Parts: sequence; C-alpha cells; structure tokens
Amino acid sequence: MSTMNISLPDTLKAFVDEQVSQGSYGTSSEYVRELIRRDRDRLQLRGLLMAGAASAPAAPADAGYFASLRDRVRKSAKAGAGE
Repeated sequence: MSTMNISLPDTLKAFVDEQVSQGSYGTSSEYVRELIRRDRDRLQLRGLLMAGAASAPAAPADAGYFASLRDRVRKSAKAGAGE
C-alpha cells in the first residue's frame, strides 16, 4: 500500500478526528479512504447517468416489460438449478 501525506486546516483536522473518535472509523486514514471511494463511486454513477441520458430512447418499461423480465429470471434460475 502506498502512503500519501496531506495538509489540512485545523478545522478540517478537528472534523476528521471527531469522525474517528465517534467510532465511525478506526483511523483518519480509513476515513479518507472511504471519502475517496465514495467520490469514485459518485463519479462512476454520474458517468453512467450521462451515458444513459445521451443514449437513444428505449422501449417503455411497462407491465409487459417487467413480466417478460421476471420470466427470463425464472427461466435462468431453473436452468442454473439443474447444473
């Protein structure tokens, strides 16, 4: 694992220390890693949403669509159970 040193203003350092002392995180490093993971996930979700918004419209997701989807899942589950 690589290390990284960061500088924080006293107010932010106090906030991080408070999060750790409340038991949410074991160390300040765990807290920062979690923030980075959340930001990475947020950016990935944003990319997926933007790609979806830019894509061509699909068929409507009506009752028939969901019935067909349930049938496909059931058939797949039955096929997997037979293995």
